[in-house]
Amino acid sequence: MRHLSYCTNVHPAEDLDGIIGQFDTFASRIRSHLDTDVLGIGLWLAAPVAAELAEAPDSRRRLRRELDARGLEVVTLNGFPYAAFQAPVVKHAVYHPDWTTPERREYTLNLARILVDLLPDRAERGSISTLPFAWRTPWDRQREDVSLRRFDELAKGLADISAAAGRPVRVGLEPEPGCVVETTGQAAELVSQLDSEWIGVCVDLAHLACAWEDPAEAVARLTGAGVPIVKVQISAALEAADPSAGVLGDYVEPRFLHQTRSASGAAADDLDEAIERRLPGPWRVHYHVPLHAAPAAPLTSTVAVTRRAVRELVPVCDHFDVETYTWGVLPPAQRPGDDAALAAGIAAEMAVAHSMLAEASR
Repeated sequence: MRHLSYCTNVHPAEDLDGIIGQFDTFASRIRSHLDTDVLGIGLWLAAPVAAELAEAPDSRRRLRRELDARGLEVVTLNGFPYAAFQAPVVKHAVYHPDWTTPERREYTLNLARILVDLLPDRAERGSISTLPFAWRTPWDRQREDVSLRRFDELAKGLADISAAAGRPVRVGLEPEPGCVVETTGQAAELVSQLDSEWIGVCVDLAHLACAWEDPAEAVARLTGAGVPIVKVQISAALEAADPSAGVLGDYVEPRFLHQTRSASGAAADDLDEAIERRLPGPWRVHYHVPLHAAPAAPLTSTVAVTRRAVRELVPVCDHFDVETYTWGVLPPAQRPGDDAALAAGIAAEMAVAHSMLAEASR
């Protein structure tokens, strides 16, 4: 059964009471906007609260009751950010700890321990997205070997958790610009070395667009290499046909890294660097923009790539998560003014995503 959710890493709460508070502030409002009996949420749990929940069955039961009481369901977790994802400055910190560390493995297994108790009865499996090994520097054969061992440990842990629960939880590495795995070609090479019963990829469609990959070729590349597509993040990136137009400066901000890629292959690790270096255009920028609202002209988004990609992915994946985490750093004219406006914006995105899935299923 296909599931659609929105990712809660857009919200800053990192303790159980704060997370439950989000359900009333945002998720219940979104469900009301969409007039649906059940709303999927792709829950983000920071490492400290994940560790607490993994050790506390009563707290997990409480979380499940709070979800059920509001008509909310969870089949997927976002395990990429480890903590403090809405801090004033995140940038490269989001890539730490990486898969060379036992902390990353244990965090991911804690998420699996939690997820098996949150899965609705109708869900056949759970999914967790994670970072694709590490940021690309420093990286060498020794770090790769250590990471491969961590993923072997992860697979064994997932097998044990899933056997006890009676339903599998699988982990998807999420290719991202600037990381060890940035493209589906790199994923086909590296992720194919991992245990495909438990580990595959999470395809983020903004990242796919930033890599200037053709969706059909990307999906064929992964499936041809035997790499399962565990999860899809429905997102759109910022695009500038003419970067010299000057309006891109409105998107330079201090919180998140906005890797920029040119159609010619030129690359910068952040938008301000791309502007300073005057990379040749056109550009695609790792800046998740709302699916339903085009940026101010002359900028556009890669939503057309998103739509094509969804058509290719519907036959091979059943977990789709809308992930626009940048609402709070959008240029002021496009930024929601309050919680109600943010909930309305996310609901509008969910409606677009639902229509994309419906079109792809015809």
